[in-house]
Amino acid sequence: MSPHRHLLVVAHTGRPDSLQAGVDVCRQLFAAGITPVLSADDHGDLVGAAPDLDPVAILGEQVAPSDLELVIVLGGDGTILRAAELARGCDAPLLGVNLGHVGFLAEAEREDLHDTVERALARDYVVEERMTVSVRVKVDEQVVFETWALNEASVEKASRERSLEVAIEVDGRPISTFGCDGVVMSTPTGSTAYSFSAGGPVVWPSVEALLMVPLSAHALFARPLVVGPESALAVELLRRTPGTGVLWADGRRTFDLPAAARVVVRRSPTPVRLARLSPRPFAERLVNKFGLPVAGWRGPTSDEGPRSSPEGRVAT
Repeated sequence: MSPHRHLLVVAHTGRPDSLQAGVDVCRQLFAAGITPVLSADDHGDLVGAAPDLDPVAILGEQVAPSDLELVIVLGGDGTILRAAELARGCDAPLLGVNLGHVGFLAEAEREDLHDTVERALARDYVVEERMTVSVRVKVDEQVVFETWALNEASVEKASRERSLEVAIEVDGRPISTFGCDGVVMSTPTGSTAYSFSAGGPVVWPSVEALLMVPLSAHALFARPLVVGPESALAVELLRRTPGTGVLWADGRRTFDLPAAARVVVRRSPTPVRLARLSPRPFAERLVNKFGLPVAGWRGPTSDEGPRSSPEGRVAT
């Protein structure tokens, strides 16, 4: 193996099992002749737990993000979102190993860790791109904050006792106004995250769309909306709103919203790339991750399928 390959290891170092997994992966990379790359935050924790890892490279110092080949992520979906932030703007895909609860974005489980790293070393994976969104906050037509999200951008009330008065908008046209706890604007990837908890639909990742899901709205019409990928979604805090709001992007990046602030969400030109080890259909992932009851299913009759779709996937 070439010593110039750069694989970033991202671990949830606050959890002992994830910390140990990070140590194990780094040692496996060293054994393969590759110097692992760590973020500055992870470096202290991992080297503190295993001083023999001290020759690791540090992201942004010895290795630039653009030089990364792959990001191995050890944790749950929150850790994968952090890794996506570290690798934003480079071509390196994320290969997640689930050490959390659901781990919807992860590709492998803890017991498969050694084999997963071996396949990463052999470049034995395919890459899937997931849509992200760009997020702008405007006050009096001036952009005061910009960020992005893989799962969702959510506008939420800042205090428990005061709701928000908002106007929701699609493509520059108002849809409705109401009081609420907030509004979630989601990608298909985020449809199984916060949007799902708020009662939004599950959207297959292959569907290009944006979702808008109100949170506890006091209105007769406050249904989840699904729009095309080139549409623009917006939430405006009305000047009469009794409370202040806060913007969250993937639950990680935040900005305080004054009255009359507008949050505009559009498709971003920069996707997040995920490394996949097997071509499992999304329906199987959905059933496995949520533990959905499918006992008793007998499948299609022989004259109905399964058959191959034009894209080569199994269809029924």
